[in-house]
Amino acid sequence: MAAGDEEGAAVEAETEAETEAAVEEPRSFKDLGVTDVLCEACDQLGWKVPTKIQVEAIPVALQGRDVIGLAETGSGKTGAFALPILQALLETPQRLFALVLTPTRELAFQISEQFEALGSPIGVQSTVIVGGIDTMSQSLALAKKPHVIIATPGRLVDHLENTKGFNLRALKFLVMDEADRILNMDFETEVDKILKVIPRDRKTFLFSATMTKKVQKLQRAALKNPVKCAVSSKYQTVEKLQQYYIFIPSKFKDSYLVYILNELAGNSFMIFCSTCNNTQRTALLLRNLGFTAIPLHGQMSQNKRLGSLNKFKAKARSILLATDVASRGLDIPHVDVVINFDIPTHSKDYIHRVGRTARAGRSGKSITFVTQYDVELFQRIEHLIGKKLPAFPMQEEEVMMLTERVAEAQRIARMELREQGEKKRSRNDNDDDTEEAIGVRNKVAGGKKKKRKA
Repeated sequence: MAAGDEEGAAVEAETEAETEAAVEEPRSFKDLGVTDVLCEACDQLGWKVPTKIQVEAIPVALQGRDVIGLAETGSGKTGAFALPILQALLETPQRLFALVLTPTRELAFQISEQFEALGSPIGVQSTVIVGGIDTMSQSLALAKKPHVIIATPGRLVDHLENTKGFNLRALKFLVMDEADRILNMDFETEVDKILKVIPRDRKTFLFSATMTKKVQKLQRAALKNPVKCAVSSKYQTVEKLQQYYIFIPSKFKDSYLVYILNELAGNSFMIFCSTCNNTQRTALLLRNLGFTAIPLHGQMSQNKRLGSLNKFKAKARSILLATDVASRGLDIPHVDVVINFDIPTHSKDYIHRVGRTARAGRSGKSITFVTQYDVELFQRIEHLIGKKLPAFPMQEEEVMMLTERVAEAQRIARMELREQGEKKRSRNDNDDDTEEAIGVRNKVAGGKKKKRKA
């Protein structure tokens, strides 16, 4: 009897070990059912092993099911929907095959880059349709009938209503990426309009970091019997991220920022501010102190926004100042330190902001500024991530030594902001880059005056 028991236990242990081994074994894209030509494209992009959300979502999507993907930022969601779409496109080539809706312009361009990279061996054409760019050139791009359209909802509805000959009646795939953000930004009416004019007989993928009530409502309206792929339902930040806070009086915020940038010199920084105006002001302030800082916010023209991003990505600038426009979805590989200069009012935004560093297994730091007015918001963040953050080690007297220089730079930055504001009103133009020094601006202004006289 004892021998039989032992045997049974041994068999049980063996099957347990087998299932564990099956779980542990890293799977390749080929194992997930991805076709050879796309596996090669993944390989060229440096995607060796599929991420968790890709392992969960790709096989289900390839079976032709609708998918809801819940995954945190930086988890490889784009690959999870791009690969099944491209594989289906290979099997039944067709124009205007897939539509990807995203909340922000930057994210749209990033998704387009991934589609182009994965689809280049099979000649996939994609078009980005977002605000801030000339509608005429977009209409021409749509007339060429690309395979994949990546769009923000507002501008797409604009084209559906006003561009002759453009419709999505043949659409086979709809993807809503960052669906919670699309709905939070009050694109609900636009999404409803889009759902009304696309075929019911289609595949739909809905990806979101959080499952809000609005997302559940959208799921019921847009998806048929979907499979849910949740990778991490608990809010969490990456393990390799060292998170700190500093508690400071609000009037010395700028001085503390300069101190930290000096202390951690040699790193690349992403600094989050709560408003476009503060982003611009802080960028000017840092520039006056000799830092290579550039802004990225919603009041900049699309070309300037992309220009800022590209300079930072190419490491031509080491400090990117951004509003929450840039906190989600943007994959900038080399951010070493994230600074929450203004604490986020929504705790979940903290996760997305600090998710810009420590990506894909690298380590990173985040530092959150907490003034006397932010204590409650900070406690909410600690509660959400389930840990108490340590204070960043500081030398107060060294910070105080910076105050005079910082005050002078603040004064100049205020003057420059005023000057930019006046120029904007007089020219009604987005002169929003802080690249040029005042001298260059004056020269430009002088040149324009001469032209007018002529």
